[in-house]
Amino acid sequence: MADTTIEWTDATWNPVAGCAVITPGCTNCYAMRMAARLEAMGVPKYEGLTRKSGDRYVWTGKVRLDEASLAIPLKWRKPRKIFVNSMSDLFHVDVPTDFIARVWAVMEQTPQHTYQILTKRPERMREVLVALDLPVLPHVWLGTSVEDSAVLGRLDDLRATPAIIRFVSFEPLIGSVAKADLSGIHWAIIGGESGPRARPMNPEWVEEIQLRCRSTRTAFFFKQWGGRNKKAAGRSLNGQEWNELPESVTL
Repeated sequence: MADTTIEWTDATWNPVAGCAVITPGCTNCYAMRMAARLEAMGVPKYEGLTRKSGDRYVWTGKVRLDEASLAIPLKWRKPRKIFVNSMSDLFHVDVPTDFIARVWAVMEQTPQHTYQILTKRPERMREVLVALDLPVLPHVWLGTSVEDSAVLGRLDDLRATPAIIRFVSFEPLIGSVAKADLSGIHWAIIGGESGPRARPMNPEWVEEIQLRCRSTRTAFFFKQWGGRNKKAAGRSLNGQEWNELPESVTL
């Protein structure tokens, strides 16, 4: 577990490491660069999870389960918003269902925290949670990433997943998602890509999402414009910062 500068959470928890590139939104994933750095620093957890491709590092497709990190949230008494697996995807096909159940058990034992699980594989998330009949926990928010209109179907899988709070991360936003159906989605995070190969984000795409959020009463969180220097670009939209969070709801 580590504190983080990610604007919409407080800390990260990585019981799994490693992933695979599956759609264009993965192309410049920050976690690939970070994993390569950590391997170069001699961190065993990240050994062999990336490979050199041209002048950059990409995922090899391998994942590693970190048994030692499972109990970390049990030691944290102060409530935190926790981003689960910022360096992987809990619902990667190679993460065993019994390990997912163990992650779930830790979250169930720590209701003082709010857990935010983000996946690019919501179809497996839905299948696993239903098959295992895992409890629907009000402090566990389930989300999916949508980078452009080609993967809007992920929202349908998310809607079909048992959850109290559902959210979508439109980051990196690399195309218009004006036709996104946000019904049943409680929170939308929007962000441009950052880093040395950042693809531009059209302000019109952001405003399209904001309008959709208003029509469905979905909380709107504008994370960043991105670019090579994301700090310089800032996170102000039309003269203000947007930091809305999903309203507290109950079954």
